[in-house]
Amino acid sequence: MLIGATALIAAPAAAQDEGGKSLMEQGAELFFEGLRKEMEPALEDLLGLAEQFGPAMQSFIEEMGPALAEIGGKVKDWSAYEAPEMLPNGDIIIRRKPDVPDQPDEVAPKEDDEGATDI
Repeated sequence: MLIGATALIAAPAAAQDEGGKSLMEQGAELFFEGLRKEMEPALEDLLGLAEQFGPAMQSFIEEMGPALAEIGGKVKDWSAYEAPEMLPNGDIIIRRKPDVPDQPDEVAPKEDDEGATDI
């Protein structure tokens, strides 16, 4: 009985070809090879786009980076804004969503009955 159980456990190890790869390993290799061949044209197109737009993006980041960082520091919740929109004159605007309530940046200090401000 023990010999039969040992043989069943060792059976997957025996299902290897001469190179030492199991059928599962061979199947996985074939799957990924097919996937690579299917994705190759799309990856080549993506690399072409990167080569085409790379210099323009680098220039944009160098010129606009400080301004974008300043805006990023002022906006607390980007989900409260619509997608950017380019006007016919080239201006780009970012509108606040109409259904988002205004939230004050800071809490205003309370005034007591005599007009003094608490600090």
